[in-house]
Amino acid sequence: MNTLAQAPAAAVGNIGLNVGIFAVFVGFTLIFVYRASRTNRTASDYYAAGRSFTGPQNGVAIAGDYLSAASFLGIAGAIALNGYDGFLYSIGFLVAWLVALLLVAELLRNTGKFTMGDVLAFRMRQRPVRAAAATSTLVVSFFYLLAQMAGAGGLIALLLQIPATNQLGQGIVIAVVGILMIVYVLVGGMKGTTYVQIIKAILLIIGAAVMTAWVLGIVGFNVSDLLGQAAAASPKGDAVLAPGLQYTNPVDFVSLGLALVLGTAGLPHILMRFYTVPTATEARRSVVWAIWLIGLFYLFTLILGYGAAALLPKGTITAANQNNAAPLLAYQLGGEVLLGLISAVAFATILAVVAGLTITASASFAHDVYANVIKKGRATPDAEVRVARTTALVIGVVAIAGGILANGQNVAFLVALAFAVAASANLPTILYTLFWKKFNTTGALFSIYGGLGICLIMIIFSPAVSGKPVSAATGRSASMLQGVDFHLFPLDNPGLISIPASFLLGVIGTYIGANRKVDIAKYAEMEVRSLTGAGSEKAVTQAPTAR
Repeated sequence: MNTLAQAPAAAVGNIGLNVGIFAVFVGFTLIFVYRASRTNRTASDYYAAGRSFTGPQNGVAIAGDYLSAASFLGIAGAIALNGYDGFLYSIGFLVAWLVALLLVAELLRNTGKFTMGDVLAFRMRQRPVRAAAATSTLVVSFFYLLAQMAGAGGLIALLLQIPATNQLGQGIVIAVVGILMIVYVLVGGMKGTTYVQIIKAILLIIGAAVMTAWVLGIVGFNVSDLLGQAAAASPKGDAVLAPGLQYTNPVDFVSLGLALVLGTAGLPHILMRFYTVPTATEARRSVVWAIWLIGLFYLFTLILGYGAAALLPKGTITAANQNNAAPLLAYQLGGEVLLGLISAVAFATILAVVAGLTITASASFAHDVYANVIKKGRATPDAEVRVARTTALVIGVVAIAGGILANGQNVAFLVALAFAVAASANLPTILYTLFWKKFNTTGALFSIYGGLGICLIMIIFSPAVSGKPVSAATGRSASMLQGVDFHLFPLDNPGLISIPASFLLGVIGTYIGANRKVDIAKYAEMEVRSLTGAGSEKAVTQAPTAR
């Protein structure tokens, strides 16, 4: 076994080996992306992969899309550093899928075409609700992209041995990740992105399983012994086994949990995956497969997090490098080769998720804003796809800039903010649209813009952005901005306030706009279509067979 005692955590592994493994993975996935691009003939091919994937295939892809840098890097680091409180992310991310399975997946697949805006526009005024849906999609995608790009910067900087003080070097690394992301989306569309996500999910789960078995083997497959060693090795002692280490304010704890549990069903890049299957039945099968795979992986994160705390030298994992807990554990267990392999898997994780986010955001702008708001439904499919590709370029540049700004933040925490925005802006509107007959355009606009605005304002003026005390160990504040304090709101995550507020605003807006008559016949049509699939979008190509 290697020890980090002989090598600083900022300079581990073999740079040549790490780069070689990365190059093999990127080359391998680019082949799949290029092959997929040759079948992208229509807008449905580009946006929804021709609705040609089976439920199990899409379920694996959903797991690949959902198990992000937050899941692998952020949660392992949070558990290693804060123990029980870090595991809340795993629980929240998994339980959230029950909401998606029971309330959203099948109904959205039957009702929509490519984006969330399709569902809202089914029985409401097209232009305002599509513009609102696109706005919320872009904001949620931006927050989620921040987390992935921040994780990429820290990971690649570790492997290329770029010190945290070298901001230029880490910025270049984030830019390279952004460029690769843009290539995947421009060349492969949704089909190429899906293949990358399937490959990545398989590699990630296998890699995590190998490390979990290795850690358990060291402690004689005795989880109690592992927890005891973690508590003994942690500077915080037995506190890592109990709640309250990170979230001393119980209200903050509840707010985070609410955002995690309700956020998944409002994430645009997850919702869009339901349109890549031919039927609602396959959409439901997708979610069941995803739940099993995601649940299995989150059990692994518990062992990996406490394993890093127990097996790495005391003080290795700090608030500054917590995103590197899993790669450092891999180095401790299997040396340079395992570090290179696990880091390549983590890199694949980031690339697959950012590609999915980018195609979702670009599709929402092109399909909802350009085709239906600007062109009023008269845009050709080819022009729509061209706009989507141009938007992907712009999103890539914005993601690179944001990733450089957020570099060093805990990626699980950043993703939790994205979940809060999704749960505040999207979920209330989706549920009201599907289940409340009186819900109207005014209610939708109140809910989306109101929930989005409240959530963003509370994030900006929260301790997450400014005002946390400077750590004596790192000399840095845990807030995103250093040296300033303009926080007014006491909670890190605004979900406890912003989510109920969005539901309430939807009701208020509906009654304010009650003078405009609701199309009851259109609601009845939507209800029948959502429950039975009659009239829903069909596959345009034959489903691929398993090989």
